[in-house]
Amino acid sequence: MKPVDDATVERHRAKMANRKAVQDAEVAEKTLEKGLLMVHTGPGKGKSTAAFGLALRMLGNNRRVGIVQFIKGAWSTGEQPAFAAFGDRVVWHTMGEGFTWETQDLKRDIAAAERAWDKVRELMADNSIGLLVLDELNIALRYEYLDLEKVVAELTARRPDLHVVVTGRNAKPLLMDAADLVTEMTLVKHHFKAGVKAQAGIEF
Repeated sequence: MKPVDDATVERHRAKMANRKAVQDAEVAEKTLEKGLLMVHTGPGKGKSTAAFGLALRMLGNNRRVGIVQFIKGAWSTGEQPAFAAFGDRVVWHTMGEGFTWETQDLKRDIAAAERAWDKVRELMADNSIGLLVLDELNIALRYEYLDLEKVVAELTARRPDLHVVVTGRNAKPLLMDAADLVTEMTLVKHHFKAGVKAQAGIEF
């Protein structure tokens, strides 16, 4: 690293002071507090992982978390036993029966999705829960296992302080329009293409 002279130090200090003033003014303008509807979608890895990170953050702020997994169910994942350590502060329901290409039974998949949505309704009515993770709900909506308009209407009508994060590829435009925050995970490079199999602690 090259030596830093006093003039450079002073220019940096002035630049950061100006930046802080702008940032502080912008933060001060934001006064609204509300439950957010968040969507994690896109072809990249990390949608559910990011949602579980939010769950940890909520737990760290002494709020309870509800997790409902759509579609998933055939594999045991590392997150569930980890969250089990939080006891009744986490309510976890794996309601799927595996990926659609594994079940190959449309009626069964629809019935599983409907049971999962009934559980979501139950958890949305629980005032002790601060965050709901609806893992892979986007997949159930993509394959029309659930009525999209009805799901969006019920999510929109949830109690004002409840945060909800929905994960899965191919999020429907109607859901994204209703959301407060939409994040698209972009696939740049994936080890699967190089022949690396799904591994415990990384994929599940």
